[in-house]
Amino acid sequence: MNRNESQPSICVIVPAFNEEASLPGVVGDLRQHTPDARILVIDDGSTDGTSQVAGQLNVRTIRLPFNLGIGGAVQTGLLFAQRNGFDIAVQFDGDGQHRADQIDRILEPILTGTADAVIGSRYLTSSAACSHPLKKVGTTLLRLLVSLVTGQKFSDTTSGFRAYHRRTLAYLAQVYPQDYPEPEAIVDLCRAGYKVVEVAVRMRSRSTGRSSIGLRFSPYYMIKVMLATLIARVRNPFTIEEDK
Repeated sequence: MNRNESQPSICVIVPAFNEEASLPGVVGDLRQHTPDARILVIDDGSTDGTSQVAGQLNVRTIRLPFNLGIGGAVQTGLLFAQRNGFDIAVQFDGDGQHRADQIDRILEPILTGTADAVIGSRYLTSSAACSHPLKKVGTTLLRLLVSLVTGQKFSDTTSGFRAYHRRTLAYLAQVYPQDYPEPEAIVDLCRAGYKVVEVAVRMRSRSTGRSSIGLRFSPYYMIKVMLATLIARVRNPFTIEEDK
């Protein structure tokens, strides 16, 4: 993906918690496929060498003083992108599961003006499937709930591979949910009147570390996110004054 001065500026936000092993591969992948984008690593209070590795890779890094969770890390990146005038923000996990060669796919609806936010869905491809029955039940319930409350069909509500137009990144910089936020953010954006779409992407399996949502937390995760999603459905949507 080569961009010139007439094309939009892009900030790739990489939330990372204890990802020192995977970060070199992630940054290398991004540099190969998005050479003109600004890579921003958000070190979410890691206890390993994540910040040191990011420094060695010569990428811009914001180190949070303690672990805020994915919501706080992503919101930090969105605030940076907004305050520095980026046109588009891409959310890209630091664990190596997301593929930089798929970024053009999630950018296309924004560049063509057909979407304000784009979710990269692994479940729109025929080969993708949940590896554990409990996780499959959870993702199915969340998908059905988010689709019900938004009136729009979604297949991968927990995907953290996303792109935001400057309108939506400015909005989410103010209201991004804090704890396991991906499904709730979809509801917030839809209720605020933004156009959210999904595109099919390919992802890798995690090669190092472990997910922040282990199987023993799955029931808690499902209940908490479902309650948060229902609350997001009934509360008044946040509004911001957009630049003209």
